[in-house]
Amino acid sequence: MHDTSIIFSLFLVFSGAALIATLALYARQALLIAYIALGIILGPWALDVVSNPALIADIANIGILFLLFLLGLSLEPKDLKKLFREAIVVTAVSSVVFATLGFAVAKLFGFTLTDSLLVGAAMMFSSTIIALKLLPTSALHHQRMGELIVSVLLLQDMLAIFVLLSLEGLGNQNNLLSETLILFVGLPVMAIAAWWVATRVLTVLFQRFNQIQEYLFLVAIGWCLGVAELATVIGLSHEVGAFVAGVTLATSPIARFIAESLRPLRDFFLVLFFFALGAGFDVGSLPQVAIPALLLAAISVTVKPYVFRLLLQREQEKARMARETGARLGQISEFSLLIVVVATELHVMSGEASALVQSATILSFVASSFWIVRRYPTPISMDSKLYRD
Repeated sequence: MHDTSIIFSLFLVFSGAALIATLALYARQALLIAYIALGIILGPWALDVVSNPALIADIANIGILFLLFLLGLSLEPKDLKKLFREAIVVTAVSSVVFATLGFAVAKLFGFTLTDSLLVGAAMMFSSTIIALKLLPTSALHHQRMGELIVSVLLLQDMLAIFVLLSLEGLGNQNNLLSETLILFVGLPVMAIAAWWVATRVLTVLFQRFNQIQEYLFLVAIGWCLGVAELATVIGLSHEVGAFVAGVTLATSPIARFIAESLRPLRDFFLVLFFFALGAGFDVGSLPQVAIPALLLAAISVTVKPYVFRLLLQREQEKARMARETGARLGQISEFSLLIVVVATELHVMSGEASALVQSATILSFVASSFWIVRRYPTPISMDSKLYRD
């Protein structure tokens, strides 16, 4: 970054994001597209106002920790039972189909086996942000659909955690035995210890001081970051630690309050994350990956809805519900971007493959958002009649 203060950098990010986000809303696009676009505009490949986004990227990674922490908070035992009963078949079969298609496309264009596997993994997931931000909650039809979409997305996100754990092993092949021990011994031990502290200590504190919201907020943040740091001490990643921290608090009576309190903070850092992603995007590699990126994006916005529709109808969902749910899940995920970032940092994914996934994801965001707001009820629908659906 040029000789600018962090305050000036934040001014550029959030003032610019507010402007671009306004244009995005008029264009009926998801806001995260605006944040990525702003990063590209201000980054080294355009205006070069932010020539080194590393500082912002470091700060922005906290948003990913909060995202995973909140994901863990939402995994209540009763919800898990419902997930395995209603959504596991849909998620499992669709993940295999999309991973196979992604792998095939990458191999077709000459990528290595490891790169192709990671591209396939990235194709398995749909965007939580787009699916939920564009879902109205006013009608019973969409409340039911929301439950269905959340079920699938939560299972996908749990699968994404497994992929992140696998990356830990790929990134340390020279110490494969120790990494295996960490995954199969260190992770359960950490999870059990975190659960004990959460249920025997934190729950007592929450019950004792539940009227002091500032204290609850403070302890929740400290717990998230503390377990995330503990995870790195035993050889895991911050992201896995944050997820474990959330899961251990999922049964707390104030889990919902914590989740609502942390969402604005999460959104603050996620703006920085997507900005940093755009600023660090290798625009120069686009000519090399343009065709496979377009192909992957086309698969995500055409094949994904069709596959989800077939699987949901097989599970006795009504045709209209299955069709709309499939359309709302027809894109690649922000978790795919996270996997790419982690894989690149661990040096297990090439820069060209990283650019491929990032390009395909952004294209799928744009196409999917535009299609959804043209055809279905959303907070930014193009047809006013859709608001009353």
